[in-house]
This record gives sequence, C-alpha cells and structure tokens, in this order.
Amino acid sequence: MFSFFVSFLSCALLTLLVIKLANKKGMALDADLDGVQKFHAHEVARIGGVPIFLAVTLASAFSIAREPGIAPWLMALIACGAIALSGGIAEDYTGKVAPSRRLLLTMLAALLAYWLLDARLDRLDMPWGVVRLQAAWIVLPVTILAVAGIANAVNIIDGFNGLASMVSICMLMSLAYVAFQIGDMFVLVAALIVAGATAGFLIWNYPIGLIFLGDGGAYFIGFLLGELALLLVMRNREVSTWYAALLLIYPTFETLFSAYRRMFVRGKSPAMPDGIHLHSLIFRRIVRWTVGRPEARALMKRNARTSPYLWLFSLMAVIPATVFWENTLMLMCFCVLFIISYLWLYARIVRFKSPRWLFFHKRD
Repeated sequence: MFSFFVSFLSCALLTLLVIKLANKKGMALDADLDGVQKFHAHEVARIGGVPIFLAVTLASAFSIAREPGIAPWLMALIACGAIALSGGIAEDYTGKVAPSRRLLLTMLAALLAYWLLDARLDRLDMPWGVVRLQAAWIVLPVTILAVAGIANAVNIIDGFNGLASMVSICMLMSLAYVAFQIGDMFVLVAALIVAGATAGFLIWNYPIGLIFLGDGGAYFIGFLLGELALLLVMRNREVSTWYAALLLIYPTFETLFSAYRRMFVRGKSPAMPDGIHLHSLIFRRIVRWTVGRPEARALMKRNARTSPYLWLFSLMAVIPATVFWENTLMLMCFCVLFIISYLWLYARIVRFKSPRWLFFHKRD
C-alpha cells in the first residue's frame, strides 16, 4: 500500500496546485456550459490528467527504488501512457483535436506497448478449453482496438463529477487484488499507483467539481486500465480472459451501445455526441426530481447525486469479476446478466417507466 499512499498524497497536492494555477492563469477552462453533455454551471479546469500523470510518475520512481525488478515494466507502461495522454491534453488546452486523432494516438500507444510489454491478446478462454490466437495479423489489430477502445470508453463515461474516477478506482483495486492473489508484483504495484493517483484527484473532483479529468486524464487512466487488465490475464494463465471482459464491461458496453444507437437508431455518426447515455438519462429523469430548482447550487447537487447510481451499477460487474476471476463459465454468465440488466434499465428509463426504487433521495 506504500505505492498507493505516495501516489494519493502527491496527486492530491499536485491537483490543488493545478486548480489554483489554472484558475489564476485561465488555462484549459471548460467554459462551454450549454453543450449537450455539459452538466456544470461555472468554468472548471479540465486538465486533471496532468497531476495524475505526474503523481503516477513520482510514485513509480519511489516504487522502483523499493522493487528494482519492476523498473523496465513500469517505465515502459508510463512511456506508452504518455502518448495516450498527449492527444487528450492537447484537446483540453486547445479544443481543436479531432476524436479520430486522439484515438489514433491511443492506438499508437497500444502498438508500442505490444512491442515493449508484450501486451497482446493471444488467447480466449472458453468453458470447454482455450482458443489460441497466434496469427500476428489477427492478434495485433485485435489488441490495439481493444486497448484503445477501453481508453475511449472511460472518456465516454466521464460525464459527471466522480463517475469515471470512482469506477476506475474500483476496477484498479480489483486488478490489484487478483494480482496479489497470484503474485504478479508488477500489475499489483502499477494498479495501486494508478488507483492512488485517481483517488487523490477524486477528492477535488467530487462532489463539487473543482477540476475535471478532461480528455487527457480519461484517456490516460483508460489506457492504463486496458493495458493492466490485458497484462494480468496474458501473463497469468490461471486468470480467465473473461475476468477482464466482465471487469471492464460497464464502460465497454456503454460505448458499444452508444455507437449502435447513434448509427442504427438515429442514423448519425457514432462519433456525434448526444445526451442520452445511461448516466445522462439518470441525471435528467431520476435525479432531477430530487433536486428540482434550476439554480447553480441545485445543478451541482444533481451532478453529484448522479454518479453513485452508476458506481453501484458498475459494481454489479466488478464484484463478481473479482470473486470468480478463475471461473470462465461464471464470468460469462455475469457478462450476459450485466448486458440484460443494462438494456432493461435503459429501456425503462428512456420510456419514462423508471423503477420506483431508483428514487431513493428525498426531493430538495
């Protein structure tokens, strides 16, 4: 836990410094209050990726001093993560970097990790055996698309204060737990470092949103999540590949379903932003009834009250993944159960038939 606390404390302090500098200098402030996916009422610095990256780097240096054997792995992981971070940070500062270019940079980072870390998806566990993926022309694109997709998925769910951060922390702690169980020191330390940095950022992001992850922070955390899940599964054959699938299923399925909805239901580009993600619907059709006033303070309360719904929902996948990390059949069953639950809940909310038990807050 040394790595976690060093990362947490350094990120908490660095994030506070970044908040003060950004507000003083007017740097990378999110001033678009009327966008379809905007749910805040004042300008907020959106460069949370900067202190997270710096804290991860600092904590990694301390961890390498204690465990020199993990140095090549950690250094390579951070170097690859920096590439994924760069496109998002450029967007956070300029607002002019196309999603396709950010995605290409993340794919480049995944390609580099493929060679430096041997992070490749070369098997798929099934209840009756193992399906081997050996042809490089299959393994390489599948690996790159999977990792880049996870990074983009974390960016997709970063819609409310604390949502993507807390969901990522839960996933990272699960990775750390399983890595501890099987003795994978590198994944254990790396997961704790990233979880600690994200937690240090979270205390300034939730509930009042003094700073946002931004595209840089979301891509960086998402990339590291994807790589660590891939490495844990591929380096340790006893961990089912369906553990990673179930662990990451909430942001992954949210992204896939959003792309399907935009392309085939609405006839629009899958890259076109809209305001009908599951978290957006919960905000508009459930939480808004608990805090009905229109002023900024009420908007902040609604924002903060939305995330816990999705934290709990994501635990429907994270907890069984952590418990059944060896059992392929159970993991597959829980994947199907999660997808069914998601589709049922989405359909109920979008048709104004939200389950009564979702309205557990008193109206303010």
